[in-house]
Amino acid sequence: MDLAEAPTAEVVAQAARLRWQCRRGMLELDLLLNRFLETGFARLDATGRADFVRLLGYQDQIIHDWLMGRAVPADAALRRLVAEIRVVMVA
Repeated sequence: MDLAEAPTAEVVAQAARLRWQCRRGMLELDLLLNRFLETGFARLDATGRADFVRLLGYQDQIIHDWLMGRAVPADAALRRLVAEIRVVMVA
C-alpha cells in the first residue's frame, strides 16, 4: 500500500472502535470479521463503512449464513459488502 492508499486517521480510529463489535459469539465469524476489518475496511468509502456498521447489527447466524453463501442479503448494499468480505476470506 503506498501513501496515496494509506487510511486516514479517522478510518483507523473507526476500525479500532469497531474491533470490539467484530467480536462475536461464533469464533469463525469473529475471525472473518476481524480479518476484513484489518485488511479490507480501510478500502471502503464512507458509505461502505456505514454498511459494515449496519452489517454488525445483524444476528451472528444471519451474518454467518451470508458469508458462507447459504443466504443472500435482500439489501443490495449489504450484498456488495458481503461479496467484498468473501473475497478477503479466500485471499
